Amino acid sequence: MSINNNCKIPDILIVGCGFTGSIIAYLAAKRLNKKVLIIDKRNHIGGNMYDEYDENTGILVQKYGPHSFHTNNKDVFKLLREIGEWEPFVLRARAEIKGELTPSPFNFTTIEQYFTCEQANEIKTHLCEKYDYQSKATIVDMLHSEDKIISEYAKFLFEQDYRPYTSKQWGIQPEELDISILKRVPVRLSYIDQYFDDQFQVQPKNGYTEFFYKMLDVDGIEIRLSTNARDILDIKDNNIYFEGEKLNIPVIYTGPLDELFDCKFGKLPYRSLSFEYKTLDTPTFQPTPGVAYPFADGYTRVTEFSKLMTCPPKTDKTIVAYEYPEVYGSEKGKEPYYPILTENSINTYQKYVEIAKNIQNLYPCGRLGNFKYYNMDNAIESAISIFENLKWQ
Repeated sequence: MSINNNCKIPDILIVGCGFTGSIIAYLAAKRLNKKVLIIDKRNHIGGNMYDEYDENTGILVQKYGPHSFHTNNKDVFKLLREIGEWEPFVLRARAEIKGELTPSPFNFTTIEQYFTCEQANEIKTHLCEKYDYQSKATIVDMLHSEDKIISEYAKFLFEQDYRPYTSKQWGIQPEELDISILKRVPVRLSYIDQYFDDQFQVQPKNGYTEFFYKMLDVDGIEIRLSTNARDILDIKDNNIYFEGEKLNIPVIYTGPLDELFDCKFGKLPYRSLSFEYKTLDTPTFQPTPGVAYPFADGYTRVTEFSKLMTCPPKTDKTIVAYEYPEVYGSEKGKEPYYPILTENSINTYQKYVEIAKNIQNLYPCGRLGNFKYYNMDNAIESAISIFENLKWQ
């Protein structure tokens, strides 16, 4: 891997140095000995997974919000282990309801916290019988249940957490969002206290940035940082031009698809984030890495970074980040984090997809390029699939 600004036309051009772009770069260079050029508007590799060690405490701080890798895909995990070392890590989280912290996703402990013993036993019995002892259910299904005991419990959770958190996070009411968003965090029908159920739950040894350096340290991969794709790419007559030269090579594009086409059908809506970091004079601040605050003023959650490390340093301080949802394009909302999936936005995105199809060597992908709410393993699965279907000269 080399980082420079003088690369000639490669075998493949990749816009974006996050998981999607970097996985494709690795596979192209490692498997096929292709020459790869990656460009990224940021001044670092790794995309939103970028992290760095705090010099004073030795705590690894994830600069774009908390990440914990999980997957059931054995092929994805095999590929990651081929590249670098990973260590087991089970994520746990909490949410504040009525001044108390309760497990997130909500479980039977949550029921017992907010209801009398008799009420709690009734709710748990109805849930188990209704869902035939499943491990979890969605809040959407519970809200529409014909069982009044279940629907009333669901309304309690919805009004105390899902509605205020979702409306603050996305800037619109839950009813306006694509239903898939509300289904992302289920309700557990047990006492299990962990965020994910996947077979593989891990963190990269020594952090994501080091993992990305290993992934991109392959002969043939060159990187241009602090480079905006729209400054060097042009689209004319269904062709892509790179610094004035027509490209016939595959172009992997992981940025916002509307921006590639100058927002000709209107801007796609994204939610952005900003973070307020604090170094505190205490070795621990909260019981889990993340705590959600549905009714807090402005911020949605607090992350304590030492608790995201598999082997945190011994220190009498801790570092936390208060996470604030922002309007993308505002003073603080400079990065497009999450596509806001509504009926209108999905229809607008499809218009961009149709014109992108006319460019034979263009491959939009990733959370922004596909306008999807990907987990990390979903992004990697998509990257592998795209790589396997690339059309080379």
